[in-house]
Amino acid sequence: MTITDHLDAESAMQLLDATERNDKVAPFSEAFLRGVREPALGHVHDVREEGGKLVGIAALAPDGSAEIAVHPNTRRRGHGRALAEAVLARVPKAQLWAHGNLPAAQALAESLGLASTRELLVMGIEGTTLDAAANPAIPSGFEALNYPQAVERFGTQNTERAWLTANNEAFSWHPEQGGWDVARLHQGMDTDWFDPSGVWFLYDGDQLAGFHWTKRHPGDVGEVYVIGLATAYRGKGLGAPLLSLGLKHLVDAASCQVILYVEADNAPAVRRYTEMGFRVREQHVVYAR
Repeated sequence: MTITDHLDAESAMQLLDATERNDKVAPFSEAFLRGVREPALGHVHDVREEGGKLVGIAALAPDGSAEIAVHPNTRRRGHGRALAEAVLARVPKAQLWAHGNLPAAQALAESLGLASTRELLVMGIEGTTLDAAANPAIPSGFEALNYPQAVERFGTQNTERAWLTANNEAFSWHPEQGGWDVARLHQGMDTDWFDPSGVWFLYDGDQLAGFHWTKRHPGDVGEVYVIGLATAYRGKGLGAPLLSLGLKHLVDAASCQVILYVEADNAPAVRRYTEMGFRVREQHVVYAR
């Protein structure tokens, strides 16, 4: 068994697919999947091998967050611990994600003296509950435009500048979503799944009140990818219609179920989503020293 920083992307994706099929939860998030395929993103990878075959991967992002995957057929052989220790040797304060917070991940974290520092929930809605929620009532005086419509009216620079302002106000506290600039926005848009018509804006005249960026997964699953209100428009009852606006787009695009990610300690958001009919499906936890 060896540990090395060499990574073959094709072998890595096969291992990640096998892990997801076994655990029923993806071991790597979208950002880390891109890190496997795109060296320019600056992710560092340690791998574990048996007989020359890849059996484990640890990925460390430039921001100090990390994710680990071990092939189901080679577990209980110390691979996960070795990979976690390699990450912590590089960055002692690394944030290790445990997607699904499976028992093995909990046990490993405890054995390494790591504590839970963040919890992210995956909530979902489907069926008639989704249909009922996908019925936006746009308040009087406001107008809904998608990205191409907004660009046609206000121009690309003005549209994106207002979008970034609303995003950074809504997520000033968030470690991944806050503090974006145009380059970071374009990086997020530069994906195979990005659909300009799936980004919806709620305007008060020429002022952007909020946005709802949707995502469509293969099959019939949609996602509330990012949703946020500008500071001046919070507490005005705009969250529900903005959410419904994106849900309607996803339902019209044949999504039969919709998921979203929300911080577990964001009680107002969790309550709002629950009231709309969303239910918790998965838990993702960060462990750190």
